Amino acid sequence: MQRHLISAADLTRDDAVLILDTAEEMARVADRPIKKLPTLRGRTVVNLFFEDSTRTRISFEAAEKRLSADVINFTAKGSSVSKGESLKDTAQTLEAMGVDAVVIRHGASGAPYRLATSGWIDAHVINAGDGTHQHPTQALLDAFTMRRRLVGRDAGLGQDLSGRRITIVGDVLHSRVARSNVDLLHTLGAEVTLVAPPTLLPVGVGTWPCEVSYDLDSTLTKSDAVMMLRVQRERMNAAFFPTEREYSRRYGLDGDRMARMPEHAVVMHPGPMVRGMEITADVADSDRCTVIEQVANGVSIRMAVLYLLLGGNEPALAHPSPATLTTRRFAPAAELRTTEEK
Repeated sequence: MQRHLISAADLTRDDAVLILDTAEEMARVADRPIKKLPTLRGRTVVNLFFEDSTRTRISFEAAEKRLSADVINFTAKGSSVSKGESLKDTAQTLEAMGVDAVVIRHGASGAPYRLATSGWIDAHVINAGDGTHQHPTQALLDAFTMRRRLVGRDAGLGQDLSGRRITIVGDVLHSRVARSNVDLLHTLGAEVTLVAPPTLLPVGVGTWPCEVSYDLDSTLTKSDAVMMLRVQRERMNAAFFPTEREYSRRYGLDGDRMARMPEHAVVMHPGPMVRGMEITADVADSDRCTVIEQVANGVSIRMAVLYLLLGGNEPALAHPSPATLTTRRFAPAAELRTTEEK
């Protein structure tokens, strides 16, 4: 992670831990009467969404506004894109407006990388999901949620997920969330197991830094976290399993299966959930399910990413300590501990 955030695989262990630690500080901003930091005052961030989104778009917008950035929301529907305008022309239009960062979601895998490396725009690029490729901020918020639940909110500072066993279940073939989580969790030292029917595993999955299983029941008893994935029918062009009932019977998480998990283990889902298919209502509504926490943590993680990418060495403190006057590419999370509104 340097100028852009395109893939979870680009993050080193230190980069990832720094983002998680900074997000912990950002989460404390939400507890204040005024949920604002002046860090990005005067900066312009564009949310460039070519695909429908609710959670990710609103989460980024909330993060940007809490950092006092000027926010422009762009959706493909109703824009010149629907008239045939190319990504290049859209990017050059944004460049002419002088934007500082672009948060892009696109249906084509590789579109954020193209935008970041083409020279069309001189702005930071953050990938908010591209095709079936990557969704790095989702992986970061998932790791943040796991660290909080499995290690502890304060005890987790500076820590990774070494030794933790994470099981990811479902439609891996079409899931950018699964790819991003495998990359990031491996970087953070976790042991990842993918569980899915053979038809929903991508070609070459054997080269990924994880284990593969076709039997959900055999992995539950040794999992610290189980992440259920949505079956993405909108990306399917064939019959990948016989029936929904058959899929749910073999790969769905219900109360009986959750009871086999260790007492400390948590259930996760990137959303939106299809209740009754990959997860039952009683599991989704249980205390062990972190879906709502993941949404809240997403704002903190995206604040951290924007802060570290765009904040530069500008202190967020009213009275910065000498330790904050650093020359590293990321400002330290410690700056935020006594941050006050200017």
